Amino acid sequence: MGMYELVSVVKTTGDSRKHVICRKRNFSIISQYVIKDIQYSNKGVSLDANTPGICEGYWMKRRKWPLKGWHKRYFVLDKGILRYSKNQHDFSKGKMHGALDVSLAVMSVNKKARRIDLDAGDILYHMKAKTPDLYHIWVTKLSAHRMYKKNEAAHVHNGFLQALSHGSHLSHKNSPMQDMVSEMVPTLTSCSPLNHQGLGERVLTYRASLSKAPPKLNTIKNTGRRAILPAVCPDNSHVGLMTILYNNIGKDLSRVSMPAALNEPVCLLQRLCEELEYSDLLDTANHTDDPYQRMVYIAAFAISGYATAQYRNRYKPFNPVLGETFECIREDRGFRYISEQVSHHPPISACHAESDNFNFWQDQRWKNKFWGKSLEIMPTGMVNVTLKKYGEHYEWNKVVTCIHNVLSQQRYLEHYGEVIIRNLKSSVCTCKITFVKVYGSKNEVQGQVLDETGNVVHRFGGFWHEGIFCDTLPNPQCIWKPNPQPKNYMLYYGFSRFAIEMNELTPDLKPLLPPTDTRLRPDQRLLEEGKIEETDKKKDEVEENQREWRKILAKRGEEHIPRFFRKTLDAAGREVWLYNGTYWKIRENPGFVNVKNLELW
Repeated sequence: MGMYELVSVVKTTGDSRKHVICRKRNFSIISQYVIKDIQYSNKGVSLDANTPGICEGYWMKRRKWPLKGWHKRYFVLDKGILRYSKNQHDFSKGKMHGALDVSLAVMSVNKKARRIDLDAGDILYHMKAKTPDLYHIWVTKLSAHRMYKKNEAAHVHNGFLQALSHGSHLSHKNSPMQDMVSEMVPTLTSCSPLNHQGLGERVLTYRASLSKAPPKLNTIKNTGRRAILPAVCPDNSHVGLMTILYNNIGKDLSRVSMPAALNEPVCLLQRLCEELEYSDLLDTANHTDDPYQRMVYIAAFAISGYATAQYRNRYKPFNPVLGETFECIREDRGFRYISEQVSHHPPISACHAESDNFNFWQDQRWKNKFWGKSLEIMPTGMVNVTLKKYGEHYEWNKVVTCIHNVLSQQRYLEHYGEVIIRNLKSSVCTCKITFVKVYGSKNEVQGQVLDETGNVVHRFGGFWHEGIFCDTLPNPQCIWKPNPQPKNYMLYYGFSRFAIEMNELTPDLKPLLPPTDTRLRPDQRLLEEGKIEETDKKKDEVEENQREWRKILAKRGEEHIPRFFRKTLDAAGREVWLYNGTYWKIRENPGFVNVKNLELW
């Protein structure tokens, strides 16, 4: 009836643990990456007769916050529900960290790495076994429990149909169908992740404070720049996204070419620039004498960079080609910015911005992985800011972004993980920001500024899409609120006003740009103008030109040397890309039109 013969053996040891032994009949399913359910009929078979045995034991589970590798957790699989706790003792006391219905999850496996990934859309588990035997046992058991749970759901559905066809009422006291439903309801309810106690009151306080706070003074005024895009965003519902993603489960999607209709008319170099939309927070920090309050403004700036993602889960930015650049001069905000794609494999985008108050730089490497229902975007690299008045250098990491239910209309985005901000020039204080992953409190952020001894000096919190409130300042106040979205923003990719202005190409700007600037990239410009078919053709041409150019370099035994950034090591020994100071000098004299430039498209 199934592909496996399962034999459960309870073995008594010193710690009374249960061991499940699986005798292999056919393990061909394990060689596949995505586990496909084995279809068989349960007509006339008692559901209880097919109930698989309980499977329990320790696995390594990937951390979500803080994102630092893996930690050991105790898992129990019972009647299709996978629950876990910190250890066996906590589980016996009912202290659960989370639960998942395995029948609702896409299950992908990696035999070589002994990994199992379960993606239920709004819950995502990454698990790793210490031994091949443990891995095989759990793959077998999970497959059996998935089928049991799906057959159970089908059994209930058939029962409902039969009851309706006979005019029966499920509310009848002795109805076996009601008994089954009553047993299932508490089980399914327990699958939701547990809320963190004590957070509810604080969340309500922050939200109430933010709603009462007046608009920030940095609300965007008329900048003289464009307020809408040339064309509305395309309907991409016809794109076979499921086929594309399922053929690349577990792979880095940054290396997968996507149809143009899935793109938005900005690239990753411009996305990095969007993190400077609230650069006024850095200006304020540079004029704040108290080091602890200064850190609060740095933290608010670090959080503000995530706000643009709230309405941007329907399309993806263009991947820059090697050597592509982007400049942004904002006199109204007092900064100028330059970025360059410095590496193709792995893809690395480097950027640098400067103003009278601060310097800002980072080099980011993204890995995008699809797990069956969710898409994870994992950045590496550090963000750096120096404040010129105090000579301080702040550094922090980024958190993971996850788009859940990516194949459905109920798609939503969340950030999770911990951000640690350090002042590399002084140990007087540090900051810890937690992007909380808790049901009922979506997009919540909590932060603390700590002194040298670890004592909390300031607390702040709120929501990365609504604002941040600090209640420990001498004057408790809203530190940051996002700018209001422009009119009809959902027709224009969910762009903010700042993003709409990003790709604008004015007649006076065009002759000053190098031909490698993103604004001159033809496929992205065609998409902005709403010409989807032309975009696809031109996108293929740009990508083919890039491949041919790299082949020529490889034949010559040469490597591409970035033009405006240089590779070096930071104080921690990490490889970083730093601005070499040449872009603005060349732009001013002799001008890019008078020097040799790369031909990318």
